[in-house]
Amino acid sequence: MQEGKLIIKKYTQRWQLLRALEAFLYGLGAGFCIGFIMNSVLLGIAVFLVVTVIAGLCIRPWKIGEHTVSAYIDHRLDTAEYSTSLLLATPAGLSGLAQLQQQKVTQLLAAQIDSIKPKTGLKKALIIALILAFIGYAVSLLHTIDWHNAQQPTPEQQVMTFQSTDSVASAHTPPVLVDQKLTIRYPAYTGIASRTTSVMNVKAVEGSRLFWKLDFDGEVKSVVVEGIGNDNTMKGENYAFAKAYTPITSGYYNFKFSDTLGASYASDIYAIEVVKDKAPLVEIKDIPQFTSFEYSDKKELSFTAEIEDDYGVAAAQIIATVSKGSGESVKFREEKIAFDQGVQVGAKSMRLSKRVNLDQLKMELGDELYFYVEVSDRKTPRPNITRSETYFAVIKDTVSDSFAVEGTLGADLMPDYFRSQRQLIIDTEKLIKERPKLSEKEFKTRSNDLGADQKALRLKYGQFMGDEADSGIAVTPDIPHEDFDAEDPTAGFRHDHDTENEHNLVPEEHDHEEGEEEEKSILEGYVHNHDDPEESTLFTESLRGKLKQAMAEMWDAELHLRLANPKESLPYQNKALTLIQEIKNSARIYVHRIGFDPPPIKEDKRLTGDLKEIDNFYKQESIAVTKNYLKMKESIELLEMRILQEGALVREDREILAQAGEELAMIAIQEPARHLKTLQQLKSLTEERVQPVAVLRSVQRGLLQALPKTKVVPATRTQYRGSLEKVFIQELQAGDR
Repeated sequence: MQEGKLIIKKYTQRWQLLRALEAFLYGLGAGFCIGFIMNSVLLGIAVFLVVTVIAGLCIRPWKIGEHTVSAYIDHRLDTAEYSTSLLLATPAGLSGLAQLQQQKVTQLLAAQIDSIKPKTGLKKALIIALILAFIGYAVSLLHTIDWHNAQQPTPEQQVMTFQSTDSVASAHTPPVLVDQKLTIRYPAYTGIASRTTSVMNVKAVEGSRLFWKLDFDGEVKSVVVEGIGNDNTMKGENYAFAKAYTPITSGYYNFKFSDTLGASYASDIYAIEVVKDKAPLVEIKDIPQFTSFEYSDKKELSFTAEIEDDYGVAAAQIIATVSKGSGESVKFREEKIAFDQGVQVGAKSMRLSKRVNLDQLKMELGDELYFYVEVSDRKTPRPNITRSETYFAVIKDTVSDSFAVEGTLGADLMPDYFRSQRQLIIDTEKLIKERPKLSEKEFKTRSNDLGADQKALRLKYGQFMGDEADSGIAVTPDIPHEDFDAEDPTAGFRHDHDTENEHNLVPEEHDHEEGEEEEKSILEGYVHNHDDPEESTLFTESLRGKLKQAMAEMWDAELHLRLANPKESLPYQNKALTLIQEIKNSARIYVHRIGFDPPPIKEDKRLTGDLKEIDNFYKQESIAVTKNYLKMKESIELLEMRILQEGALVREDREILAQAGEELAMIAIQEPARHLKTLQQLKSLTEERVQPVAVLRSVQRGLLQALPKTKVVPATRTQYRGSLEKVFIQELQAGDR
């Protein structure tokens, strides 16, 4: 590329960049202006993008091309002799004179191109951007714009009225309040714009900033805001006063000003209600609180978390703890797991899902997983944090599981025989595998021996069901295999209700037992019958049902083992083992175990038996009994004395009433409509002016109603004794000495 054409191309790119920067400045100024006014960063960014795009479409920097630049240079540079366009042509197609002129213009542009300034409105755009940013900042600082409440004259019912606090009314006319404004600036994280109102009762989110502004028609010496602490003086002079305050707790306040003659005036009492930022709400759904997996199962957990917050969520994560081992060798590993979807910061409600693979967490047989969801909101400086309920998952380890009937049971009543069902299954599988190598007699003998072991195990379970050795399905004569009846091989092993046994009594026996049943029916509801297996069991109804079902499966397993059919017996044995494991795990209590790191052992002190530095620990502590509302009770007695004596309140009385007002204010926060009038009258009693007796009675009545009712404690009533009886008792007591 020839040198002249390269110069024009660079000049074109610089011109386009300056025009694009011009559009950027327009958008930046508009974005800062709206962002300051609305107190919203997101809204400012949105306005910046929109205005930048619109300005770019109007300026159109891409329309500036090399031919446009060539014509612009010809008009600006006379020495170019309108030959700049020759730089855009190729030298091969030009005549010798044209090529000579092309070289001349190239040398000229290389020396003077920097003196030619592109035509842009960059300076104008910069000035407009600064003006817009300054306007937005000034409006935000002065709080003169309220987008939610239009500036209107203060309604008559909202205008504050001031009353003189002096005992004698002033002869001159006091200054009159002509304008009152309260601006509430909410915390930035709430996303709520500032609000200006003439209503002095405040309801704002904690952390909000309050700005009061009062304008009088006459000269005022000073104005204070009572009820907000020691720093309560409003800044200003003569006619206008302002005050900024950040409330921490709910309460009450009022204004008090003094004119140039020293007279003081107080307003009505107004409420400040601080609304607490609520903690986030989180709920886990689509999963039970306890989940167990077999080793062959697909070990995955899938659940959904529903999260809500009043001003937006900042973060949400899953805290998972994996426990390995048992007893003293248990180990814990905690991990923080993210949801499958990203957390939308600032969203007030969201639904997040997660699929957890236990194999990816490197969990093995017997390992347990505890997890919960932790959510934090956007509150500053310290966010509110909420944790969901803890959920559990375990990979079953049928070999190492131990049995516990109830968490409140003092002893483990299950014997070691409960673990032998697995050994029976192992022996049965071994017998089936070795059958081709065994003789017929040896195979039947081993199968019959396994049936005997199954019977012994079933009888052990029968003891815990309340069965006696000769009751229920435990009655099974031990018949040798060679004595089997070929026509009825199951004779003697079936639980047959068609045969003559204890369940099929002859009519005479039934008649004989009917009388006994009538006699027993009277006491049936009051005794614990150990003869009935259904009544004598140690287990609850659900455990008893499963245990009966397991015993029935053992009975069928034993039957097929006796018949030398171990392959058909195996499914019943497996089902009985499954029921036993369910019984074992049904009453287990899962708690979130916490690891413990003991302090290191000092080897020089270990096993020495030195007790010199060990002393007994004694602690003596005095706890003062706190009595509530003492000043309110004292004020009630004080007002009663002043009403009876018809005397005026003195300075000490006003101090007590002022302290009673602080106690009443704490009660009035809960029920402002009920106690606000009493609080206002009590405030007027603290001023140095004569109050009518009716006001004293009204305040006394309000204090009595505000006091919480005391609980009635039973006490021994003292009996009345006559004087003669008292003398007689005194003489008896003197004689005893």
